[in-house]
Amino acid sequence: MRVIVALGGNAVLKRGQQPDADVQIANVRAAVKTLARLAGEHELVITHGNGPQVGLLALQSAADPNLSRPYPFDTLGAQTQGMIGYWMQQALQNALPGRQVLAVVTQTLVTAVDPAFEDPAKFVGPVYDREEAEKLAAEHGWTVKQDGGNWRRVVPSPAPRRIVETRLIHKLVREGVIVICAGGGGIPVVRDERGRLSGVEAVVDKDLTASVLAEALECDAFLSLTDVPRVLRGFGTPQASEIAHTTPHELRALEFPAGSMGPKVEAACRFVETTGDMAAIGRLDEAERILSGSAGTIVTPNGRWPLTSTL
Repeated sequence: MRVIVALGGNAVLKRGQQPDADVQIANVRAAVKTLARLAGEHELVITHGNGPQVGLLALQSAADPNLSRPYPFDTLGAQTQGMIGYWMQQALQNALPGRQVLAVVTQTLVTAVDPAFEDPAKFVGPVYDREEAEKLAAEHGWTVKQDGGNWRRVVPSPAPRRIVETRLIHKLVREGVIVICAGGGGIPVVRDERGRLSGVEAVVDKDLTASVLAEALECDAFLSLTDVPRVLRGFGTPQASEIAHTTPHELRALEFPAGSMGPKVEAACRFVETTGDMAAIGRLDEAERILSGSAGTIVTPNGRWPLTSTL
């Protein structure tokens, strides 16, 4: 099968950890143990989160007295793609001698009139208490919003239309290359009336980008892997229960947190509705069991896996 894996940001930096390089590299190496086993059985494309890293770089850039203005978010996204992509590429090359692995810095096309630019909602960077968040917002001109019991910076998150480098990635996958791409949702860019690309100040949701890419690459399965075993029905209530097998129709009838599980569910539903193939949400260390149908929340057109005909 051709499988695309969208790794949650926790695969690189877990909540509460210090963002030291050694910590993040150790997390990547742990994640690669599972990814290497998947690559032994399937054609593999890997995307990853970058929220903590891009937020940290934004803080450093804003505080740098040598800069006339902070680096924009498209540039910060490129920096984190290169950094995390390098860690993953090297770890996979060491785990799979002889296999070709390539990290590609990719651009994600969005539209300049997306309403998200008027309503920033994508969380980036570390968490703060309310007082500190409001102080930083006043100092740097940020927008901040509540994220659970904490506060974080938010930036616009326009909808992904297409990965600019899709044809190149497709060619690499057909040649048997393990491709790492679309990190952090890809670098957000718009195309002007002359066809030229330019970056914009935004962060694209990584799961929605991975879903768009999975469709374009004709993937057989789309896995959104995080630190929760399954999607919960009735999240945050005493009646919460795990969802094992479901359909897009059933998932869309439920409500999920907009800043965390919501985009994952939406990405899975879009992929299944468009392709008729399988999407799943679950734990990274259970990826192989998810593909066999014994773990995670599996989303298919008829709620069954392996798929049976819906015709």
